[in-house]
Amino acid sequence: MSHDFRLCGSYHEVDGQQWNALLGAQGAPTPFLRWEFLAGLEDTSCTVAKTGWQPLPLVLCDGDGHLVAGAPAYLKGHSYGEYVFDWAWADAYGRAGLEYFPKLLVASPFSPIAGSRLLAPQGSPEIRRALLAALRHHAESSGLSSVHVLYPDDADLAALRAEGWLIREGVQFHWQNPGFETFEDYLAALTQPKRKKIKAERRKVQQHGVATRMVRGAEITPEALAFFYRCYECTYREHHATPYLSFEFFAGLLAAMPEQVALCLAERDGRPIATSFFLLDGDVLYGRYWGALERVDCLHFEVAYYTPIEWAIGQRIRRFEGGAQGEHKLARGFTPVKTYSGHWLREPSFYDAVARFLERESRGMEAYVDELESRNPFRMS
Repeated sequence: MSHDFRLCGSYHEVDGQQWNALLGAQGAPTPFLRWEFLAGLEDTSCTVAKTGWQPLPLVLCDGDGHLVAGAPAYLKGHSYGEYVFDWAWADAYGRAGLEYFPKLLVASPFSPIAGSRLLAPQGSPEIRRALLAALRHHAESSGLSSVHVLYPDDADLAALRAEGWLIREGVQFHWQNPGFETFEDYLAALTQPKRKKIKAERRKVQQHGVATRMVRGAEITPEALAFFYRCYECTYREHHATPYLSFEFFAGLLAAMPEQVALCLAERDGRPIATSFFLLDGDVLYGRYWGALERVDCLHFEVAYYTPIEWAIGQRIRRFEGGAQGEHKLARGFTPVKTYSGHWLREPSFYDAVARFLERESRGMEAYVDELESRNPFRMS
């Protein structure tokens, strides 16, 4: 097969059904790469040129115009919303009199979730490698500084390594369900200090008269979604930042993918006071955003972790990913999981310098993960 790749200027130039079918054929697809998610970001002006996220989906079609392979590429004018931090690299480029931005990025915007990034038929490593070659060719021919593939799955990672890309390691904290029947079963699996701490934190929330509940899909009323967005905006304001995502994006996502959207609502005296937002895919729950309009001790832990975990057990969900970073999750039953990203830099001297930096960083990451695993919150059998 000849590899005739094309960079599109919009997700509306890509057939949504074919994109989702290709995504679904991957080993562990996520909702963060569905066509509805990516097109929704574009349609609500969250990922457009003026925000520094110019969509450039890369596609390969056969002679009949049917989608064979693809990658969610973006021309980036900054490094915000990525969760893999390369600001120091950009600064070093600038001090050398070189332009780091724009760069080419392959990722799900604003989503530090590992999953398929190089969409190709199963058992076709050569097509994944061809996707990487096409991305590199575009960067070279356009004079871009670099290409970055964030949070790839195992098949993508193998292709990145085979092509000699630089690999960067990170760590997240995921909750795993080996088959708990109840929240009490989960607590019983923890060490006594961790179990006692969680019970005390949940009790504090209840003593403030706060009740929590999960709602999903059609159960999410327009009022509940509007309340969530108020909390989402509030969280950003507290950090003196501007929200990446618009209310229209969340409303469109709920309309397009209702069964994959869930909220946790915290209420007192019948009034909502806090909430958190989740996406689901099969038996995996992804925690994304949380916010509160009133302060209650330990409310964040209840709304972002404990109520969702209790609900996940009832739904037979096997994994709960609570988002990027957050060592505090370790004390609440989450365990460390390595994440990866792949990087290609056009300037040979910077490529070599970053390679040396990543080698040192990787040794530090190994030690950090070992230290985290020594603090395993679960009882040893």
